[in-house]
This record gives sequence, structure tokens and C-alpha cells, in this order.
Amino acid sequence: MASDFDRRRFIKAASAAGLVGLAGCSGGPSGDGGDGGDGDVPARIGIVYSDGGLGDNSFNDAAQQGIFQAQEEFGIAYDESEPDGAGEFEQFQQQYAGSTDPAYDLVCTIGFNQGDSLSQTAPEYPDQDFMIVDTVVDEPNVANYLFREHEGSFLMGVLAGRLTETEFSAGAGETDPDSTTVGFVGGVDSPVIRRFQAGFEAGVDYATDDVDVTTSYVGSYADPTGGQEAALSMYQSGADVVYHASGATGVGVFQAAQEEGRFAFGVDQDQSVSNESFSDVILASMVKRVDTAVYESISNVIDDNHQGGSTTALGLESNGVECVYGQEIGDQVPDEIATAVADARDEIIAGNIEVPETTSN
Repeated sequence: MASDFDRRRFIKAASAAGLVGLAGCSGGPSGDGGDGGDGDVPARIGIVYSDGGLGDNSFNDAAQQGIFQAQEEFGIAYDESEPDGAGEFEQFQQQYAGSTDPAYDLVCTIGFNQGDSLSQTAPEYPDQDFMIVDTVVDEPNVANYLFREHEGSFLMGVLAGRLTETEFSAGAGETDPDSTTVGFVGGVDSPVIRRFQAGFEAGVDYATDDVDVTTSYVGSYADPTGGQEAALSMYQSGADVVYHASGATGVGVFQAAQEEGRFAFGVDQDQSVSNESFSDVILASMVKRVDTAVYESISNVIDDNHQGGSTTALGLESNGVECVYGQEIGDQVPDEIATAVADARDEIIAGNIEVPETTSN
């Protein structure tokens, strides 16, 4: 598509306006769009990250890994944007879509909160290919990628439920089996994050009848202080483990776990690796392969097989989500608990466990 410049000539001063607007974006690793200049590349990609931006060691960084993989394997060029807030989503989407020099073969939009903006942008640029993660935009030029976060979170719930009833210590953390409580910290209260919560609570209930789940929503994906305060309250009220789905806010959860000598569960990436300074309390992470969605969408465009108008759901069966044990202390999880988690995974894939996607409250 990059060679078809005529399709955007109806946009007045598209090239000039696009270049001025995109000057506020960060480029590739060398600041030049990731390709060392205007060389012959199989595709040029624009990516608009979710609020919270890069450096979250979680959702956005996982998306960037998909870009890096595509660059390494295909030699793509890319430009990336980190909006300061939801009010800038449409601006960046349109700047990429309206640009003719360079023209972009695919615009990746990361996060459910870009859905409303993309619903406006996509029909205005019908010849531009888009992809979005975590929501569905019903337009023929948008490839949609959803994740079965509730399935992966169910496994985290089984792990937490079994663990809090067991006397266990590893790294800097330990449990108190006399206080059977676990916690969940969410970022923004939304249907996506509610799927994490619903699966986690269901997994705890599946594992045991005697464990309480405490929940808190911080209201941001970039508030480590708020995450720390929420988790500290849980730990100090008896929680052995806190699972977060809150982007960079989760760093505060890890800080609280170290402070209180308890455990935490990461999200999106193996956060015992991406947040190595907390690997002594991160027992496991619910890895969500956002990188796979980004990489696959780029590969499809290069193959002239953009999946516009379709929705791909990635769950346990497709390895789109998974429970990954921490690099430092994960191998110390008792065998019988690890087996219970593995068995639950098999049962979900076999269709014998139906994991809820919504919470009861």
C-alpha cells in the first residue's frame, strides 16, 4: 500500500501537516524511523501506544517487542507515538493515516481506549490499514485482536488460592496460611480489566472455598504511588499475594510486596524479567502476547493479507495468554500447586471449565 500515494490526495496539505505533527513522535532506536533512512523496506508501520507510554515494562513495552521482532525478521521501518492522554489518540491516528511522505502500510493502535477514536478515523481513511488491540472497531480496514485475559487470569487465581493456604517462602516473600486473603489491583476500571478480575476471582473460587479476594482500581495505568498504596492496604490486611493488571501502576504493587515481604503477580510480560529488581517477590506473571498480535498484523500486511474486518481472539489454546513462573523464585512453587495450575489449563482448553468474562459486582 505504501506506493499508492494518490489515495490520500484529497487530504489538503497532508504531507506537510503529517510531517509537522509527527515531529512530536519518537522514531526507531536511532530516531530515524527504525530503518536508518528512506531505504527500500517491505513495510512502514506507525504505532500509537496506549496512555502510560513506553517504559511500563508491561502492555506498551510488549507491543513494542512485536515491532522489534518484525523489524529484525522483515526489515520494516516504523515510527511510534506516545500520547499524553486519550485526547491525542485521534490526532496521532490521523497524522499517520494522512501522511504521504512517508506513507504507512499499517497503523497499529494499542489499547481498548483507542477504540472510539479509531471508529472515527478508520472510515475517513478507507484505504489505510489499521489494527487495534483489546477492542473491536467494526470497519473493513481494521484488524481486531482480542485476548482471553480471563483464561490466563483464572490460572493466576488457582495459583494464588492454593498458595495462600500453604506455608511457603521464597526470595523476599512468604505466606501466612492463617490469613487466607489475596488481592487484585486494576488500572482503569474497564471491560478489559474486569476480564482479568473475573478470571482471577473464578480461579481462586475453583481452587478453594475459603479464600477472600480484595479488589481495588487505581484509575490509572501510570500511577505507581497509587498502586503501592492499594497493595500496601491489601498486604497489611492479610493478603499473601496481589495480582495486578495496571500497566506501570503495577510497579507500586511490586514495591509494596518487597516492603511487606509478600508476593506479587505480574502481567502482560514476564515481569520478573522486565522488572528484574523485583524478581525476588514476583512469583509469576500472566503473559499476554500483545507482541504476537502486533507482529502477526505486520506479517499479514507484508503478505498482502491484512485481516481487515475480522477479529482474532488469542487465549490459552493459542498461547495468546499464559501463566509464566518468575525467573528467580518461580521454580520454588510446590509441585502439587504447579500441577493444579497445569491441570486447570488443560481443563479450560478442553472446554470443561467455562471462565467468566464479567464480574458479579
